[in-house]
Amino acid sequence: MKIVLLGPPGSGKGTQALRLTKAHGLASLSTGDMLRAAVRAGTPVGREADATMKRGELVPDEVVVAIIGERLTQADCARGFILDGFPRTVAQALALDGMLAKAGQKLTKVIEFKVNEAALVARISGRFNCVKCDAAYHETNNRPKRDGVCDRCGGTTFTRRPDDNAQAIKVRLDAYRKQTAPLLPYYRKKGLLMAVDAMADIDKVTKEIEGALAA
Repeated sequence: MKIVLLGPPGSGKGTQALRLTKAHGLASLSTGDMLRAAVRAGTPVGREADATMKRGELVPDEVVVAIIGERLTQADCARGFILDGFPRTVAQALALDGMLAKAGQKLTKVIEFKVNEAALVARISGRFNCVKCDAAYHETNNRPKRDGVCDRCGGTTFTRRPDDNAQAIKVRLDAYRKQTAPLLPYYRKKGLLMAVDAMADIDKVTKEIEGALAA
């Protein structure tokens, strides 16, 4: 299977991508994770992406396409993959179609994560991560079992992404509406698009996705 997850930041794509990876043995490709790794490494691409993401804006197409193109050639993608955060524009979708066509492949399904934007702002602004292992938590929905101690590694230092604040979130949502939302009719016309209620319980969202993949 070759799956694309579409939805605004914080809609739960990463969580569901992890579940799909475990259930189906697929490679999970998150452009956000790859770009943040480049930022930590201080590469030229990372420095460019860092400034852009801090403003809550989308990283330029050519940067993202180059990263994805290289990643899709790696061995773990041979059995299938999940794309989380790519494509974000019609130009990126066309580039992805071209990359897959060259390999004699095509997408299986595109899953749209539908959200309530007001509730989403509250969801994102409450997120924080363990500095040591990057485990994700939330102030109200998913706190560590012991306050101040990471469940996964026992770390005691946490951080928030610089763009996880209300102002940057609204910029990111606006960018999604303007640049990514046009992907919906693009994939609907291809007969690939299925929608799920991303504000529902995590298990229910998983069930809806599995139903969409089986349809």
